[in-house]
Order: sequence, then C-alpha cells, then structure tokens
Amino acid sequence: MATVYSVQQTNATADPVVKNPSNVLGGRIRVAHGVYEASSLASGDVIQMFVLPDGARLLEGSLAHDALGGSTTLSVGYAAHTNSAGTAVSAAAAAYKAAAASTGAQKVDILATLALGSGTVTDTNEDGMIVTATMGGAAGTGTIEVTIKYVVD
Repeated sequence: MATVYSVQQTNATADPVVKNPSNVLGGRIRVAHGVYEASSLASGDVIQMFVLPDGARLLEGSLAHDALGGSTTLSVGYAAHTNSAGTAVSAAAAAYKAAAASTGAQKVDILATLALGSGTVTDTNEDGMIVTATMGGAAGTGTIEVTIKYVVD
C-alpha cells in the first residue's frame, strides 16, 4: 500500500518547510449570520444577508426558515462583486444551495458539497462578497436566516 499526502502535509514535510496559510491550519473560526423577516417576498426577490471578506475559507453553513408558503423555494448564493484582480464576477444565486422547497419550516445545510462551495476561498476586492438568499416559485412570508462559518486568520 502506498502512503500519499495532502497538499498541507506535503508543505509541512518539505525541505525547506512551506508555511500553510492560516485559513487552512490553525485559523480562528468566525460566524456570519443574517436574518430577514419576509412580509410578502415575491418570486425572484433577492435578500442580501451579509458580507464575507476576501480570503474567507468557507467551512459550513445552514439555511433555516419558517413555512414560507405554497410553491415557494429558496436558494443561497452570492451577489455580483469584483474579485481581487479587479474583474467583475457575476451573481450566482444558487452557488451554495440549489433552489429547494420552502413550504415547510426547516433547517438545511448549505456549502454541503464541493460543487456547492465547501472549502472554497472567497476572492473579492476590499468591498467583500455579499451572500444572498433568493425566493423562487411564489410569494412567501416568514423568517429566513442564513449562517456561514468561515476562517480568515
């Protein structure tokens, strides 16, 4: 059997040692949390929940909500922003959670897979990146909250 090493372990055992960034090993976990009370959110409406800084490694998150109404869906992603190189980045409404039924009260994982952003690092200018929740399907009423745990240092 072969022994193989992660990038981080390879860095630690290199000669000379290559320092792993603090958002990989030894960083402090931070929490971003946003709450919105919808009184009649229309399909297609976008809620700006909070801003994440440049270099934030996204660890895990959740979307919690009341029963928002028949035929409603919610997705979680990010707003259009500018990356650290000054290039425009298009909005991605479902980057962290694909649209799913929000007809019943629940709490679900976001950033749940590699394809949905687990472990990614934000690349933004000094303005940061706005995390969004988007209503789909029909108008909805109730509480919506998004939480993301991340590491920057």
